[in-house]
Amino acid sequence: MIKYSKYNGIGFITLNRPDKRNSLHPDLVKSLKEKLYEAENDDEVKVLIITGEGKSFCAGADLAYLKDLEKYSVTENEKDSESLAEIFLQIYNFPKPTIAAVNGAAIAGGCGLASVCDLVVADEKSKFGYSEVKIGFLPAIVSLFLMKRVGEGVAKQLLLTGEIINGKRAYNIGFANYFVNDLIPESTQLAQNLIQNSSTSMYFTKNMIHSITNLNVNEAVDYCIRLNTISRSTEDFKKGLDNFLNKK
Repeated sequence: MIKYSKYNGIGFITLNRPDKRNSLHPDLVKSLKEKLYEAENDDEVKVLIITGEGKSFCAGADLAYLKDLEKYSVTENEKDSESLAEIFLQIYNFPKPTIAAVNGAAIAGGCGLASVCDLVVADEKSKFGYSEVKIGFLPAIVSLFLMKRVGEGVAKQLLLTGEIINGKRAYNIGFANYFVNDLIPESTQLAQNLIQNSSTSMYFTKNMIHSITNLNVNEAVDYCIRLNTISRSTEDFKKGLDNFLNKK
């Protein structure tokens, strides 16, 4: 259900259930967790691209799986929710830059999957939306990451209406970082550009952004002072400073 490959420092994870629009199934989620762990611990991989096989990125929950939910006990539903939350957090906290190359529909949990990536790339075929309210679901886990991405006002609009928006609109409201003509080649070029940066700096930058959003201003400044001090002792900083000063 998951294809994994790597090329020139870029890891590619592809959701591979095109006949089911790459919908989220417990087995797919389990395989995705395993491939994320593999990419995280692969020193050759500097940036990760997540995309979908076929015409959809991820259409949310699998229909057969949704039918099974009717039979779940409270405990089983809680464990299932925890498993879904784990995959979102695993991507959100991934130590290397992540790019969602959204090919087609990213709906409900699929939209949540895109939202936890660092950068979202959309094209004219991309579609985004949170349709949970239309079938009596609560977009609970995904709402946290959506609000971090676009703010409370836009999050309310998307979550309460359940409307599906195209890639251009997603770019205009700040959900997508890039709106491109050629999705995979341009996402790959973005990854190659990121690889030119210091891996150590990008790692610390991601941690900094995640940490300071939960602190007040004074606490955030103190945290950044400590982080700045640590960064100046790294080999990447010493090498980069030397190259800059000597115009290499």
